[in-house]
Amino acid sequence: MRRLGQSGFATLEVILMVTVIGILAAVAVPRFEDVTARANTARVQADLSSIDTAIALYEMNETTALSNGAAISVLAKYLTDAANIKPPVGKAYTGTSTIDIGASDSYEIKDGRAVLKEKTAGEFYYKASE
Repeated sequence: MRRLGQSGFATLEVILMVTVIGILAAVAVPRFEDVTARANTARVQADLSSIDTAIALYEMNETTALSNGAAISVLAKYLTDAANIKPPVGKAYTGTSTIDIGASDSYEIKDGRAVLKEKTAGEFYYKASE
């Protein structure tokens, strides 16, 4: 009950506001994480495709195949900023599952393809669960 000249919020009003903010946060946070994982997936796909293109150009011009574990910096002539190409940190989609990408993970060359965690560009994609 408010008295004359008293200002501010009542306890019930504060509790209701905190509850509404909590509900909104509970809805927004998972949605934000999904959007971030989709963005990471798209970035990984683009990076791996660019590296695959650079590998093909390298092999055409040098007439030798890159060995497994060759450094991405070998492709510097065919990639813009090859020394600094790093995968994003967070989650990414591989079909209906997700994988965690850590700060220590990096793109690798295996069997003439660019891979991240043993997966090629075609294996990273978003598919809504059914």
